[in-house]
Amino acid sequence: MGSYMGYIIITGLFSLVGMFLSNRLKAKFKHYSQVPMSSGRSGREIAQAMLDYYGIHDVKIEEGQGFLSDHYNPLTKTVKLSPNVYRDRSVAAAAVAAHECGHAVQHANAYVWLKLRSAIVPVVNLAAKAQQFLLLFALGAFGVNGGSTMMLITMVTFGVTALFSLITLPVEFDASRRALAWLEESSAAKGAEYAGAKDALWWAAMTYVSAALSALVMFLYFLLRYQAMSRR
Repeated sequence: MGSYMGYIIITGLFSLVGMFLSNRLKAKFKHYSQVPMSSGRSGREIAQAMLDYYGIHDVKIEEGQGFLSDHYNPLTKTVKLSPNVYRDRSVAAAAVAAHECGHAVQHANAYVWLKLRSAIVPVVNLAAKAQQFLLLFALGAFGVNGGSTMMLITMVTFGVTALFSLITLPVEFDASRRALAWLEESSAAKGAEYAGAKDALWWAAMTYVSAALSALVMFLYFLLRYQAMSRR
């Protein structure tokens, strides 16, 4: 039962940190959504301009669903922009649209970290699905003692998700770097607009940092639990 409580405490602490960063990001996005771009271009137009700038003509830009659901799909070569980003003509929309196109530029340039992240996605999805079942046995939450073998399997699945989270960091930071470089070089964002885009993307990056730290701590937790059980 002690291991179960330890797990709850760790996940609880990182959940609070994650909630704070998520709320902060939403507040920043709301603020910069009210700051119009002097160019008057929408998020979709910003995305198209960035793709054209880098000579990328095989990537589609589509309107997605959900708040801050923006992403780039390397399998379909599609930039999906949430309705607010796709339609708005704000600093927030420009920052997010440029960031997602940063991933498209990474793909076009065969950026090694993006290739690695994409390659391990199937394994990560499998590990994430297995974790919810493995935890019941590894932690003995319902009075079941799964033993060191079950703890080992659980540790490996958390190791996979931690690795994915760590690989995601250079991918996201580099996409923001590319986005900001283009916004500046093309004069798509100037002065306060550029500063606002940089601020918004920094807070977005912090949510990935928090997720990576959380995943790493959970992996180390199960690693220590496994080592303790193996010495018995």
